[in-house]
Amino acid sequence: MSITLTILGCHSATPRINAFPTSQYLEINNSHFLIDCGEGTQRQMRKYKVGFSKINHIFISHLHGDHFYGLVGLLATFGILNREKELHIYGPKGIKEVTLLQLKTSQSHANFKIIFHELVSKKSELIYEDEKVSVKTIPLNHRVYTNGYLFTEKEKSRKLHTENIRNYKEIDKADYLNIKAGKDIILSSGEVISNSELTIPPPKPLSYAFCSDTSYKPDIISIIENTDLLYHEATFLSDRKDLAKKTKHSTTKQAAKIAKEANVNQLVLGHYSGRYKDISLFKKEAQEVFKNTELAEPGKVFSIK
Repeated sequence: MSITLTILGCHSATPRINAFPTSQYLEINNSHFLIDCGEGTQRQMRKYKVGFSKINHIFISHLHGDHFYGLVGLLATFGILNREKELHIYGPKGIKEVTLLQLKTSQSHANFKIIFHELVSKKSELIYEDEKVSVKTIPLNHRVYTNGYLFTEKEKSRKLHTENIRNYKEIDKADYLNIKAGKDIILSSGEVISNSELTIPPPKPLSYAFCSDTSYKPDIISIIENTDLLYHEATFLSDRKDLAKKTKHSTTKQAAKIAKEANVNQLVLGHYSGRYKDISLFKKEAQEVFKNTELAEPGKVFSIK
């Protein structure tokens, strides 16, 4: 069980020479996801060796250009690469119309099946689940309808405690599946052997929360509580709190306060305004509230095992 997060882009508004808008590549429990797709995403994917063929699910937070203007270009490239596998795209209502219009007008050869999952709910909901991972929305508060996403590993089966099992000669290998499934064992004498004695608990499932553009929104704390890794936008330093409120963004200290109150393990800041030349100030200021804070930077990798 592990999480590897590669930052492809982490700056706000427009692309610049060394600043790329939001995009992330997440590998969790051997599943691969692309989160947001600002301009230049596929260039960054090539630069940081993200395999195009591994991406089967793309999650778009909202329909501002710095979070999805790279999507149609990526889809067109998939077509050029003769992709055959279906692709699932999750995002706000409207993403299907705007994407298909661009593909149609440009006569792009995206002949693979694209399945859109358009989101409208303002409450947290489960939008994806398989045997390895589940994904829930994190409703945010921005100038347009916006969601963050919570990725959580599925809990693995309990492992057999073979040393303890050997203490009971009646327990046969035929019982192992039931034991792994969490069932107790009843001996011929009627004695009940608790499953907790016969198994070893699996590792705690890991989780990653992506909180894109949003004003300070403390009601997300209950959704992201105890998350292992949290990315939270921090467009402004605290001296621009009024501007953050006006534009529905967050400051460093607001992001850090969310991390602290949610009891997350590590906070990653991003979506820096271009007005700041020294982003180290973001980390310094956030650490006054939440010590375990790091900065997103293009190409930076965060790993949890």
